Amino acid sequence: MSRRRAAAAKATPVAAKAPLILVVDDFADNREMYSQFLSFSGYRVAEAQNGHEALEKAFQLAPDLIVMDLSLPGLDGWEATRRLKADDRTRVIPVIALTGHALAGHSKGAMDAGCDAFITKPCLPERLLEEIKSMLKG
Repeated sequence: MSRRRAAAAKATPVAAKAPLILVVDDFADNREMYSQFLSFSGYRVAEAQNGHEALEKAFQLAPDLIVMDLSLPGLDGWEATRRLKADDRTRVIPVIALTGHALAGHSKGAMDAGCDAFITKPCLPERLLEEIKSMLKG
């Protein structure tokens, strides 16, 4: 077995146990940036580009945490979060709202919808990572 395969074989069990984060954002660049950073930081990552896809993937994959943009086409992040929190299969999954809506009322609205944390964009990936680690510990 080559060194590369041996290293991959050793890494696979750890990677399989890593928490799964679902990143929901309608902008591909945002999804890619956060997904790559989280993957590099040791997490497994799935992506969704709208609220309907977020629901489908959450029900299918049962992620450990969801990073939810609130301004999504079709089914927005507020309603997607309400539906996730109303469903027995997904209600315990922490949801971090990651949005460009910076007004105080938006934060309260996100929390009322069921979000467990609220971060405004632009957000450095390190800040998001800190919040993810905090949410997964608690």
